[in-house]
Amino acid sequence: MSEKKVADELYRRFCVGGISLSPDADEGEACLIAAKQLKRAGINPARLRFDIYKRSVDARKRHDVRIVYSVAVSAPDGVRAKALDALKGKVTPINDRPLDISFGEEKTNVSPLVVGMGPCGLFCALLLAENGYCPTIIDRGDGIRARVEKTQRFFESGELDTESNIQFGAGGAGTFSDGKLMTRVNDARVNYILRRFCDFGAPNEILTSAKPHIGTDLLVGIVDKILDRISELGGRVIYRCRLDGIEELADGTIRAKTTSGDINCSALVMAIGHSARDTYSWLLKKGFAVEPKPFSLGVRIEHIQEDIDKTLLGDFAGHPRLGHAEYHLSDTSSGRGVYTFCMCPGGEVVAASSEEGGVVVNGMSKHARDGKNANSALLASVRPEDYGATPEGAIALQRRLEVLAFESAGGDYHAPIQTVGDFICGVSTHEPTKILPTYRGGKVRAVRLDKILPQYVTDELRLGLKSFDKKIGGFAAEHAVLTGVETRSSAPVRILRNDSLTAIGHDRIYPSGEGAGYAGGITSAAIDGVRVATAVMARFAPCDGCENCFCEVTDEGNKKRKDMGEEIRLG
Repeated sequence: MSEKKVADELYRRFCVGGISLSPDADEGEACLIAAKQLKRAGINPARLRFDIYKRSVDARKRHDVRIVYSVAVSAPDGVRAKALDALKGKVTPINDRPLDISFGEEKTNVSPLVVGMGPCGLFCALLLAENGYCPTIIDRGDGIRARVEKTQRFFESGELDTESNIQFGAGGAGTFSDGKLMTRVNDARVNYILRRFCDFGAPNEILTSAKPHIGTDLLVGIVDKILDRISELGGRVIYRCRLDGIEELADGTIRAKTTSGDINCSALVMAIGHSARDTYSWLLKKGFAVEPKPFSLGVRIEHIQEDIDKTLLGDFAGHPRLGHAEYHLSDTSSGRGVYTFCMCPGGEVVAASSEEGGVVVNGMSKHARDGKNANSALLASVRPEDYGATPEGAIALQRRLEVLAFESAGGDYHAPIQTVGDFICGVSTHEPTKILPTYRGGKVRAVRLDKILPQYVTDELRLGLKSFDKKIGGFAAEHAVLTGVETRSSAPVRILRNDSLTAIGHDRIYPSGEGAGYAGGITSAAIDGVRVATAVMARFAPCDGCENCFCEVTDEGNKKRKDMGEEIRLG
């Protein structure tokens, strides 16, 4: 774009950022400051509308914690970009354009199939359903209510359902997490994803928070409402239905081999999640292009949340406008890298196993974040050369550590733990005292985690603990607790796809989301689901009475579904 064109660009909505206020100040003051700044630049604020766009906490100075606001300015008649030159660096245009959706002309007699009900699959199926494509969406796990019951049963008794757990089932792995929606992906579809979450029950505060989160307690209801909406629009929702194979037919369509029978489809979206190891296995055998990629391994670290609040927020700890303190730390001084990930204020460490005889941990918190402990993943980077640079080697490494964790803690899904003091010293002589582990209500056993983790991971974690203690005093306190092992922070492989978003050599199969190696978190996975849905729509015409869809939610359509033995849910 030429300099003249940029200078002449008309902004109808833009953002004035960098407005720093005390937590005690009324946020309306941020809008007044933005108006004064525009007035000084020669722009009459009387014809403009001001709203809070984003808010974030600046806690770099404990004695002077601030809330930094960005204010959205709506100008019905537009403001010339050149007129904002005096505020250069503080003003950015807001991209509120709707999704770019086009409809193809290729007709088929079967509708699309979406495999996986995590954020990628949900948003893909929702967009397809809302535009008349009547998708089928399946998941190997249960619907949300049954899944919650199975997960709770595992927490209480150690009875694991390998098909329905924290990894598998409606909502995907992100359902049992903090529900973090923050992403570093610079994509205009981020705002679309946040707005859609609000449409289905998320609090509106996620639209303005710089670090939005929903919480597990709210996510379960939101997932259910999205699936209800897909059904209302003529889609099929099938639980306990695992994809076990793919047959590419002569007419170009796909026959999906599932545990509920064959499903023919025009396009197959594989939003399988990062723990579908059996799916990875048969994809490799079938000749799909799958490559290993870097991932991370480590543990969960727990502190008292009140201590974290006081350390990071000082006298402002507990202020109602600040919420609980969060952190994200990293150190690459060794050349490898160690960092914290998915910090859950006021949360708990959860049992995330999906295979018999393996222990996996993750973090979770409710919307209120009102638990006693804070927890975060403490992870070291793993390079392909660490595991032989093959997809099989990556999965084998994860599985081996999970088995070691299971066996070292007694072989009954207790988790191995170690105090930070013991971990740094390479001993295991102390039981937790001040900080009590939250994993399964304390079903843990003290062991030496350095006997489970590879040496390069142990070295990085010890480096990170010492480094992060300089940034957050008490981070490496000897009574802090480590729980292992965290192996599922991201997919260890990538299913390669081309510019059309289809798998290389497989024209109608769309590897998608975190499980395919194209996302890392709820929002980025949902974005990839939307990206794939628009690609499918750009190629195929909307549904017109396909043989495996229910274009109208009618008594006749319901009878057809019941005859196929499926659970029907009307809105």
